Amino acid sequence: MSGRGLVAFAAVVAATAGLVGQSAGAPGAVQAAAQPGQATGLQQQLDTLLSDARFQGSQVGLVVRDATTGETLYDRNGSTRLLPASNTKLFSSAAAMDTLGPGFRFHTDVLATAPVRGGKLRGDLYLKGFGDPTSLESDYVALAKQVAAAGIKRVDGNLIADDTYFDNQRLGDSWAWDDEPFYYSAQISALTLAPNTDYDSGTAIVESLPGAKVGAGVKLRLVPANGAVKLVNTATTGAAGSANTLSIERDHGTNIVRVTGSVPADDTVGQEWVTVWEPALYAADVFRRALTAQGVRVDGRIRAAAAPATAQRIARDESMTVGELMNPYLKLSNNMHGETLVKAMGAVAKANGSWPAGLGVVTEYAKSVGVATSTIRLSDGSGLSRKVNVTASSVTDLLVAAQQEPWFKQWYDALPIAGNPDRFTGGTLRSRMANTPAANNLHGKTGSLTGVTALSGYVSTKDGRKLVFSMISNNYLTTPRPVEDAVGVTLASWTEQAPVTAVKPADAKPEADRSLQPAGDECGGNDWLKAC
Repeated sequence: MSGRGLVAFAAVVAATAGLVGQSAGAPGAVQAAAQPGQATGLQQQLDTLLSDARFQGSQVGLVVRDATTGETLYDRNGSTRLLPASNTKLFSSAAAMDTLGPGFRFHTDVLATAPVRGGKLRGDLYLKGFGDPTSLESDYVALAKQVAAAGIKRVDGNLIADDTYFDNQRLGDSWAWDDEPFYYSAQISALTLAPNTDYDSGTAIVESLPGAKVGAGVKLRLVPANGAVKLVNTATTGAAGSANTLSIERDHGTNIVRVTGSVPADDTVGQEWVTVWEPALYAADVFRRALTAQGVRVDGRIRAAAAPATAQRIARDESMTVGELMNPYLKLSNNMHGETLVKAMGAVAKANGSWPAGLGVVTEYAKSVGVATSTIRLSDGSGLSRKVNVTASSVTDLLVAAQQEPWFKQWYDALPIAGNPDRFTGGTLRSRMANTPAANNLHGKTGSLTGVTALSGYVSTKDGRKLVFSMISNNYLTTPRPVEDAVGVTLASWTEQAPVTAVKPADAKPEADRSLQPAGDECGGNDWLKAC
């Protein structure tokens, strides 16, 4: 936009300031009454998009700002508090990059207090976690190799799982009870384990295959192999071409996972993630198996307790850096990473690995960069909580300020990129805005819960002008996500050099109940199980 266009646009925004706070429930009432020579096509196109019938009876906030000057170019309900879902991760991730630093690494230690004589540790062996959300089975194998290399062949005490670096509050504020079995709502523990490089900590994968013949039991396998999760299998093999009705759910308060339903005889390997009750004991079980494989026998049992302060380190495993963690965290919108980072910030900055302490650190950071924190509420780090309230303006305040941080490029690159099909590049935007001017241009954070969708980030116009934007929609019945995409494409297409054809949002189906959806990657087509 030229300087002249910007002045004219700002004049229209100022003239309509009394209208932008109205509800989208009456779209006609919020259209700006443009004066001759003042209105810009961009404002008109955004107004038209937000008058979509999908917003009737619901709420939407949209703020667009110049990324360089911070000047507000469009504001519809920008100061209205809304539920942002995983746009919350913008706050927790930025605070983590500032507080912990991009070079920070989590670690997991193996400790002991007793002496080693003749290859025997004459006491307990302690496995102490310091919050690593990326620990894999291979990391516990590496620890077991270090224990064996230290000359230990036998432990005549117990294997103690110590997750006391964080508090014992496992689930976040107002997390829904019916989400608990699913991998986007796993328990938060300082000692945990992820089954693969999606790094969904606190979960295990149940793999399924049809049996040898129709009517035979379904074949199951746990990844990683462990004795913490107990499978109760009554699922059977159906005829080729029959419906797959397999259901895999964990009983509340236990690690009993019930597998029911039917798998067609011609089906391939299926995978379902399940959360684990008390992840520290799960991690310790996998570690014990790794010790056995390395020739180290543990005579006692697995127990949960704190390691004595006098315990000496035998082995250590370190995670990727926090800067590197931003990629799986933001690309895949991993809820558990957000909560782990919050508790880690509390532990590091306040010596208190709890949600209240960590959220205090996040709020302090947001305030330090100009966010009006008295107008928002942060209740967790991922956005799974239904108590989080932010404004579109507060999100753009954060986005504008983050550009001045020394870690900005790594953080910006970790945001999902519209229309890029690579899963760890496009992330939750990989199937959105493809083959449009927004593709490989718009970097943004998605957000999704039932009745909530959000998209906030950075985009360059056709003229090369960098913009920041935040759009948050609440309480709709038919998802306005296609309107989000149309807003992104409109901003990416905009030029002051020639008229721009209006972008028409795609049609969308009514919002479904998330709890009834099959597992899958969030936000892509019908795959939206996580709070993205």
